[in-house]
Amino acid sequence: MLDELLHDLEDKSYTELTLVNYRRTLRKIEPFMIEHGIDAYTPEIGMQYYETYLVENELEDARQKAMFTAIRRLNDFYSGMEYRIQQKHKITLLPSNYEHALGMYATECAGAGNKDITIESKKRFIRSFLRECITFGCPDIQSLNASYVTRACLAVENKDGLAVVMVFLKFLSIRGTTKSDLSTLVPRYRRSMDIPVTYSEEDILRFEAAINRMSDVGKRDYAMLLLATRLGMRSGDIAKLSLYELDFEHEEICFKQQKNGEMLHLPMLPEVGKALADYINNVRPRVASKTVFLRHKAPYQGITTSVLRFATSKYFCLASIDMSGKKHGPHAFRSSLASSMVNDNVPYEAVRTILGHSDPDAIKHYAKLNIEKLRECAIEVPEPAGSFKAFLDGGGQS
Repeated sequence: MLDELLHDLEDKSYTELTLVNYRRTLRKIEPFMIEHGIDAYTPEIGMQYYETYLVENELEDARQKAMFTAIRRLNDFYSGMEYRIQQKHKITLLPSNYEHALGMYATECAGAGNKDITIESKKRFIRSFLRECITFGCPDIQSLNASYVTRACLAVENKDGLAVVMVFLKFLSIRGTTKSDLSTLVPRYRRSMDIPVTYSEEDILRFEAAINRMSDVGKRDYAMLLLATRLGMRSGDIAKLSLYELDFEHEEICFKQQKNGEMLHLPMLPEVGKALADYINNVRPRVASKTVFLRHKAPYQGITTSVLRFATSKYFCLASIDMSGKKHGPHAFRSSLASSMVNDNVPYEAVRTILGHSDPDAIKHYAKLNIEKLRECAIEVPEPAGSFKAFLDGGGQS
């Protein structure tokens, strides 16, 4: 996606120096994603990286604005938005009084076991809320009251963060920062759950068949993408997979997941084992690195998740699979595999274990795609009766 963005900007006559700066800034997002076990980029991830970077590094206003602009360009391109020449830039950090309270809350979250990426996401929501409070005239965090809170809740654009704000206000009350518990004023907001993006088994087989297994790159791509299509492995885990984690003798793949730090044991399916052996024995560069999948041009470093995303898009196109309105990154294989297993009556717990989810409820939304099972739960529409039947029969208003 980064290369596509840069090509688009080049077509708009951006200078080479500007393109170099964009490339330098945006390429740092990928290590951030790998570090936090994130295998699919979203605009939210870009802003999390931006705010995390600001907290950890002192930047002049001009550099902050340049960094923000580069990420905004990437997010607009990702979302398919029309090119915008300028956009107002806001400094994200709050006055020290607010930042101190936010830091105390972050410390408590860390003590509760929250990951760094989760804490940064919470801080981003809370900062947005507190900025609205400041806009309405709140002089400091001790002065928060019902008026500021209710108006800020109505003003914030991203309602997904209201649950986080509620917990933060409860924290302030318990610590005695605010005179009363203002968390009860935050409206409850239920986030709509998106239908997972999936592809049929026929589409997946066509995708795999589009890979040229006679070439060196094709052998590598086939082996690494089978881990996604057949086993549902995340991009970050595939990119970081080590030779030590492949057990050909016992036909098993064992590795620590980047997303949750838990060990995952997967069966090395015959087709997967054959593809891995073919790549490792016949194609993989003979270097000291123990990373399984390497670039095929010197220096022979381990691949990044961008290599997986590029390869996935490439073979979707070669297979002439309809991607209209659908995401087509490696993560789509996880949802496709999960939905396929759920539709085949594989127990939720087994699906959760195979995909390496730690949350027991993480798989249940795939049941939405099990149309035949959902039909079994449907009830017939009752026959109209009484005044409603009279209204349908033309007898006047009910």
